Amino acid sequence: MEFAVFVTLPGLVIVLTLVAFADQLLRMSGRGRRTGQVSSTGFEQLHATFSQGKQNELKERQSALVMRDDEEDGAPPHRSTVDLQGGRAVIRLGRP
Repeated sequence: MEFAVFVTLPGLVIVLTLVAFADQLLRMSGRGRRTGQVSSTGFEQLHATFSQGKQNELKERQSALVMRDDEEDGAPPHRSTVDLQGGRAVIRLGRP
């Protein structure tokens, strides 16, 4: 009978809440060395089930993880330099 409760939506929320508490207790006790939270992933997936905007956000986040990000992207090579420590920026305009 208890299994029937956990296959319903309120039962899923109860299980996710229990997992969240267990996750936080493990992280506070020092056994969890990771930076992310397991419980937040479950709640985000539950939220995405009912919200189309959240589904799009999760897909965008997943595609951003796959895409390559180079420092040189978006700026012409070897034209402009910025020295943050010296407080100086050099901008060279291209030839028309």
